[in-house]
Amino acid sequence: MSEIVRCAWSEGSDSEYLDYHDREWGVPAHDDRTHFEFLILEAAQAGLSWRTILRKREHYRRAFAGFDPERVARFNRRSVERLLADAGIVRNRAKIEAAVENARRFLDVREEFGSFDAYARRFVDGQIVNRWRRQGDVPATTPESDALSRDLKSRGFKFVGSTIVYSHMQATGLVNDHLVDCFRYAACIEPRAPGARPASRRGQGARTSRIVSE
Repeated sequence: MSEIVRCAWSEGSDSEYLDYHDREWGVPAHDDRTHFEFLILEAAQAGLSWRTILRKREHYRRAFAGFDPERVARFNRRSVERLLADAGIVRNRAKIEAAVENARRFLDVREEFGSFDAYARRFVDGQIVNRWRRQGDVPATTPESDALSRDLKSRGFKFVGSTIVYSHMQATGLVNDHLVDCFRYAACIEPRAPGARPASRRGQGARTSRIVSE
């Protein structure tokens, strides 16, 4: 039996991290609640490792109302103080307040475009399918993440620098950044997006640790 080939960043990890790569990372997401979840989690990750956030994920789910943007948008000052006292999440006031503000802006986007997913996919023509062969070729940002980041900021979103946004794009399958020899590569190509387009840009840096600081 041949050994399963995975993206290098997931190798040598614990079972939870490996399961995230094998079952979720890069799968095209069309559910707005999933998009909102990753907006919260990727912002929370800033300056930390993804493994740290992944271990806190279920607590985040409880703390942020099941990642329901309508409920989070109604959080008030008392809600923020409650979250600041919650040891199960990253107790950073700026990140918590950003999550609440982003929920309100998220609803604005959904009202304008029908869904956040429809809005975000405009920046990638459905999906970008890359053909990376080495982990070091995978970029930390792209022109598309730069453009989406700028637009989100113009709409009042917080903690949406290009690196954070590109992490979101990778996680939700807006781009397929599995290496071509990874067993998940073909499975994460969007079947329902005729506009999905291949890309072969050279990367701007390795993404093995998934640690960002924006």
